[in-house]
This record gives sequence, structure tokens and C-alpha cells, in this order.
Amino acid sequence: MFRAIKRIFIWFGLMAEQATETDAINQAVVERGIRDSKAKADKAHYANGQLAGQVALLKDQLKRQERQRDELQGMLQAAAAANDEANGAHYAEELATLESDITENKAQLDSLEQLYKQNTEIIAQSLREIQKFQREFEAVKAKVAIGRSLEGLAGMMKSSITELQGMVGGELGQSMQQLRQSAAAGEGQMRATLDLAKEMGSGIARQQEMRKARGAMLFQEYKKKMGMVQSEAAAPQTNAPAAERQKIAEK
Repeated sequence: MFRAIKRIFIWFGLMAEQATETDAINQAVVERGIRDSKAKADKAHYANGQLAGQVALLKDQLKRQERQRDELQGMLQAAAAANDEANGAHYAEELATLESDITENKAQLDSLEQLYKQNTEIIAQSLREIQKFQREFEAVKAKVAIGRSLEGLAGMMKSSITELQGMVGGELGQSMQQLRQSAAAGEGQMRATLDLAKEMGSGIARQQEMRKARGAMLFQEYKKKMGMVQSEAAAPQTNAPAAERQKIAEK
């Protein structure tokens, strides 16, 4: 019987080692994923910075083209005043081509600015999500480490108590049996506490979402009330000129 129990504890020990190895592999996978996500975000941020540089260059080009357009308009007016058809035709053609380029560059500039703004928002949101995920990972990793330590301590206690049961008997054996039951109960209580903490965490998250929704609703009601108060405050001012006109009419 003692050998059978010992074999069971050996099997438990092997399973614990395998579980610890699996946890280490999972942690390494998550850490690598976080590093890869950060690297991708940095790469996207660099590319977006290059896009910002192109936007700045395009703005400078537009400024030069607008100054050139003003100069062409002035020369075209002078040619028209002097009835200079040759130069006037040349200036008019250049001005038309330049205005077409300006229109095209403005459209491209608007598109690039919108793309830069969109990329900036996406990158910022991605970085916030990475930071949030990393904080959650650190918390879970700490919980796993504590849980494995508790399991190891519980296994050591069970093994020690079992060996003592094989060595002693009578009143001492009964006392050791009670200690074994207390140790098992403590381990079960710790496991139940950890499970309850996880469930409470999800409940707290739901409560936070409900508070946010309620706060948004109250804020909208507050804005409506403020709008009503402002309209009531403005009402006497709008009626004042009518009252003055009535007094003048009576006089």
C-alpha cells in the first residue's frame, strides 16, 4: 500500500514538472508575441513618419506653386493691359497648367493628411492595447507562479504526512491524519479563493462597463439640461426689444 501511494506521488510530481514546462513555453510564446507586436508598431510608426515628411514636402511645393501662380496672374494682367497677345497667350497657358497641378496636388495632400491621421490613431490604439495586454500577462504570470508554488508545497506536505503515517501509528497516526485533512482543506480553500478572484475580476470588468454607460447617459442628460437653461436665459433678452417698441408706440 505504501509503495502504491508513493508511486502515485511520483506520478503527481511528473505531472507537475510537465505543467511547469508547459507554463514556461506559454509564457515564452506570449513574451515573443509582445515583442513582435512592439516591433511592428515601431515599424508602422517609422513609416508614418516618412509619410509625414512627404506631406511637408508637398505643402512646400504647393506654396511655391501658389506664389508662381500669383506672378503669372500679374504678368497676364500686364500683357492684357498692353494688348500683348503673344506673351498673354503664353502666360495664360502656363497659368492653366499650373492651376491644374495645384488642384491635383491639393487633392493628393488632403488624401495623404487623412491617411497620416488615420495611421496615427491606429498606431496609438495598437500601442495602448499592447501595453494593456502586457500588464495582464504580467499579472497572470505572477498568479501562475504563486499557484505552482502552492501546488508544490501541498505536494510536499502530502508526501511528508504520508511517510509519517507509514512510520507511526496509534494516537500519533490519527493526529497526522487530521493534519493531512487540514492541509488538503487548506489547499482546496486556496484553489477556491483563486477561482473566486478570477470570477470577481470578470464581474468588476462588467461593472466598470455599466458605470461607463451610465456616466455617458447622465452626461447627455446634463448637456440637455444645460441647453434648456441657456435657452431660458436667452428668452428674456429676445423679448426686451419688443417691449421697448411697445413703449415707444404708446408715447
